[in-house]
Amino acid sequence: MRDSLERLIASRRDGWSLPGEFYRREDVYRAEMDVIWRSQWVFVGHDCQIPQVGDYFVVEVDTDSIVIIRGDDGDVRALHNICRHRGTLICQGASGHAKRLVCPYHQWAYGTDGSLIACRGMQEDIDKSVLGLVPVHLRSIEGLLYICLAPNPPDFDRAFASMAPVARPQGLVAGRAKVAKIVDYEVAANWKIVWENNRECYHCNANHPQYIRANYDHYNADDTGTQIKERMAAEVARSEQKWQADGISVTHRETGMTCFPDPDQNIWFSANRTVLADGYVSETMDGQPVSTLMGDYEDTDVGTVRMRTMPNMWLHASCDHAVSTRLLPAGMGVTQVRVAWLVDKDAVEGKDYRLDAMMPFWQLTSEQDWELCRAAQRGVSSNGYRPGPLSIYKEYNVDAFFRWYLKSLRTETS
Repeated sequence: MRDSLERLIASRRDGWSLPGEFYRREDVYRAEMDVIWRSQWVFVGHDCQIPQVGDYFVVEVDTDSIVIIRGDDGDVRALHNICRHRGTLICQGASGHAKRLVCPYHQWAYGTDGSLIACRGMQEDIDKSVLGLVPVHLRSIEGLLYICLAPNPPDFDRAFASMAPVARPQGLVAGRAKVAKIVDYEVAANWKIVWENNRECYHCNANHPQYIRANYDHYNADDTGTQIKERMAAEVARSEQKWQADGISVTHRETGMTCFPDPDQNIWFSANRTVLADGYVSETMDGQPVSTLMGDYEDTDVGTVRMRTMPNMWLHASCDHAVSTRLLPAGMGVTQVRVAWLVDKDAVEGKDYRLDAMMPFWQLTSEQDWELCRAAQRGVSSNGYRPGPLSIYKEYNVDAFFRWYLKSLRTETS
C-alpha cells in the first residue's frame, strides 16, 4: 500500500491538477487523516463562542470527537470527548453549557478541567487522578482556536507571530466579539476540492458578481490593466498615509491573491490587510457598514483583513464584522463547512445590525462556491477525468496547495 501511494504521489505532473485517485482512494483518505488532520494544527472555532465558564462546543475530526470548553478558571481547554470508563461519547450535542461533564451511560462525572470527580459504583481504591479526560493540545491566535491531535505538535509560534499583529486590531477575542450567526453546510465534495476553489479567483468573474465589485484580487498579471493598477496604487498610498496614525498598515499591496501556502518554507499560515475597491468600506452588498465598529477601529476606512491556515480555515474581516469558514472532512466525498459571522460584543441585533443585511455577501459567495465544488467532485469521480494544466497567472496558489499537500503525504511514505 505504501509503494502504491508513493507511485501515486510521483505520478502528479508539476503544474497540473491532481490525478483522480487522490479523491477516490480510501488509502489516500486514511493517509490524509493521519499526516494532516491528526498531525497538524486544525482550526476549530472562536473563543467567543464559549464566553462563560462551562460553555462548550464539540468538534468531529474524522472519528475523533473533541470538546472545547471554558473551564472554571476561565481558560479554554480541548479534551477528548470520551469517557475513561468504557469509551462512551460524553457531550452528544453540538454545543451547550455544563457545570460538570457527565457520561450518559454510567454517570461518571468530570470537571470542566477534565478531571474525574465522581464514579459511583466503582471500588473505593480507584485512582481518580489517572482517569481524567485525555487532553488535546490547544492554542489561540487572538481568539481563533487551534487543536493538534499529535502527541508532539509542530511549531505554532511562527504562525502566532505572523498572524496575531494583523488580527489584534479586529478584536476577535472573547470579551470583545460575539458570534452573530453560524451556518453549517454539508458539501458533497472532497475537502481538497473546497480548498482548491478557495485558492484561486480564476472563477470569480463568472461566478461571484458581488465579490468582484468589492475586491481587487480577481485581477491577475494577465488582465490587470494600467487603469486598475493606478486605481489600486492610489488607494494603497491614501490608506497607508491615513492608517499610519492608527497603527495599521497595508500588507498586501498588489492585485491578485496573496501567495499561500509555501511548502518549501513550511508556512501553513497567512494574514494580511489589503484595501477594498472604490466606495467599499465593508464586504457587504453595497459596500457600507452593517454593524457597529469592531475592536480598536474608530473609522470605517480600515480595508479588509484576510487570514488563512492550512488545512481548514479562512477569515475575511471588515471594519464592522468578520466571517470565518471552517472545513472538516466527513468522508472522501463530503466536507462539513461552518461559516460564522462575528460582530462587536455589544452590538444588538435589530438595533445595531440586521442579519439580512450582514449575511448575503458571504453567504452568496460561499453557496456559489459549494455548487462549483459539487460539480468538480462529480467530475473528478468520473472515469473520463484526466488532470489538466494550471494557469500560471491565476492558479499559482492551487499549485502551491498541491505541493503543500503532497509534501505532507510524503511523510506517510518516508
